Amino acid sequence: MSLQEKFELLARKNKEAEAGGGEERIAKHHGKGKLTARERLELLYDPGTFVEVDKFVTHRCTDFGMEKTKFLGDGVVTGYGRVEGRLVYAYAQDFTVFGGACR
Repeated sequence: MSLQEKFELLARKNKEAEAGGGEERIAKHHGKGKLTARERLELLYDPGTFVEVDKFVTHRCTDFGMEKTKFLGDGVVTGYGRVEGRLVYAYAQDFTVFGGACR
């Protein structure tokens, strides 16, 4: 795989992870007047300081047919950044993925 192909794969995975449960679920969520996990974190952190970690993590659960349903990030947005200049770590459940349920 060439370096360019690797960059393109990374860009696709970033886009997929940031889509959470998909556009339809995000629209439904917005229709209820709610923000997505990333939108909530964006409001919390000082502009441009949030660094997301484990963006591509997926679960390993095989119970209840879960092996058929995987989302990058696994329904949790985790990271760190600055809030009023102070370093802060936080996470937010993405309710567009698995209804925000913790496993």
